[in-house]
Amino acid sequence: MNATQWETLTDFVKWLGREGHCVVDNTEKGWFITWIDRDPETIQRQKQLNAKKKMELDDEERTSRFIQQQVKREAQKTKNAPEKEYTNLRRETEEEKVVFKLPLSVASMPKETTEKLLPPALAKNPLVTNSVKAQTSNSSNSKSQSAKGTSAGSKRKSALDEIMELEEKHKEKKNRKDYWLTEGIVVKVMTRKLGERYHKKKGFVRKVLDHYAAIVKMLDSEDKLKVDQSHLETVIPAIGKLVKVVNGAYRGSEAILVNLNEHKFCCTIRVESGLLKGRTIEDIQYEDISKIYIPP
Repeated sequence: MNATQWETLTDFVKWLGREGHCVVDNTEKGWFITWIDRDPETIQRQKQLNAKKKMELDDEERTSRFIQQQVKREAQKTKNAPEKEYTNLRRETEEEKVVFKLPLSVASMPKETTEKLLPPALAKNPLVTNSVKAQTSNSSNSKSQSAKGTSAGSKRKSALDEIMELEEKHKEKKNRKDYWLTEGIVVKVMTRKLGERYHKKKGFVRKVLDHYAAIVKMLDSEDKLKVDQSHLETVIPAIGKLVKVVNGAYRGSEAILVNLNEHKFCCTIRVESGLLKGRTIEDIQYEDISKIYIPP
């Protein structure tokens, strides 16, 4: 090791592990290293396997968390619900009348029902029957006008929705990539190959290398690691915090996390930068956004 920058072979082995060139294990029998194959096909295959495992783990964790929240919510509702108190029907005075209000109007009743409800003398009176017919006609006209207005409004809304949908599809096709690493976002290390102390620990992307790898500075130890994006995942912050869209139609935009839908594994964000500032976007997948790193 005299002709190198490392004083011992152990330092060289540790450096290989930190840089991601090899998988390094320190056992009772000594140091063991395994070369990491950088063949594109191998990387792609490993990437697909990791994505599948991540999805399975995330589904289990989110489902469990969702069930726990539902149980807590129902328990809170039961605890805060006032107890029903049943009392006897009583009148304060003998002169007080018991009144029942029926929401059914005469205009909405069928003709046969109206004739049965009206006294015989009034049912035969042409003035009364004409008045009922006029009310029925006015009611049906107002309903048809309301239906027409609703139909026209829905057509206009549908046309606007169609234009927005086309715009979204164009942006999605243009900005959807197979790489998502971006400088300044918080990520989580999901591999044990770099050592147990880094597994599921958070760091921030300091520099992106060739789209698919990055120099990550760990938040707790401040160690710098070179990690492939297949060994990282995005971090979702608390509601109201800043996030960055790392993939999809709004790639590169900064936004505020508005809501989380754990049932659909997606969220709602409000864009805070660019020409679309203030726009609320729903159904954004968890892997398309990540927390923005804010120095302490």
